Amino acid sequence: MPVKPSAVARRARAGDETPVARTRRARRTYRALHDRYPYAHCELDFESPLQLLVATVLSAQTTDVMVNSVTPTVFSRWPTAQALAAADREEMEAVLRPTGFFRAKTNSVITLSQAIVERFGGEVPGRLQDLVTLPGVGRKTANVVLGNAFGVPGITVDTHVGRLARRFAWTDETDPVKAEHAIGALFPRSDWTMLSHVLIFHGRRTCHARKPACGACPVAALCPSYGEGETDPVKARALLAYELAPGAALPDPPPGPLPDDPAP
Repeated sequence: MPVKPSAVARRARAGDETPVARTRRARRTYRALHDRYPYAHCELDFESPLQLLVATVLSAQTTDVMVNSVTPTVFSRWPTAQALAAADREEMEAVLRPTGFFRAKTNSVITLSQAIVERFGGEVPGRLQDLVTLPGVGRKTANVVLGNAFGVPGITVDTHVGRLARRFAWTDETDPVKAEHAIGALFPRSDWTMLSHVLIFHGRRTCHARKPACGACPVAALCPSYGEGETDPVKARALLAYELAPGAALPDPPPGPLPDDPAP
């Protein structure tokens, strides 16, 4: 049966929620999503801050699976910032072609690497204020690198995180920087990086932009936007989507408990 939103979710929808109630609901939502996706992580493959930075730049307008299919070639041919900075453009364009916008991405990688060599001795800096001075690196990319390569907590407000934060009525901000600060105020700093991963996993798999799978959502009762998508549990399960590596099969049932699963 479809889930009924709780009274607190209904108050949030009506705009009558207090700041304290919003914080409590946000943290309950995060705990439930963490239970669904305890394995949430950065889905870009990397072995160093440089590799993650480049992979994040390449992930624009494409999937992480696609990026992961080309980065082994990129980093075997150009393993350092110095090598990337001196790369032959036509050769790199040929490697990056499958990711789309390959000419612009080639230019971004080369100019970014040149700046790292010239200003930071070939090493990716580990501070936000330094990262955002690099060509093409904004707060979103910087927070990805800081949180996953340096262990510095950060909130990555990509399309999924921004969409879910608004659907959950955590904030109505559409500006990523303002949304980052609004979301961050609801959670301990130590949760920020994992919170980003969990929201991205949920946005990719369940809370889709066009047709969220509301009937298969573990936080339906806490969500003021419940009902925007499919509420029938059977139909909602069919909407669950997982980005898979080539040739990989989706487990049946998908990993993580669904709302009507019995408690362990």
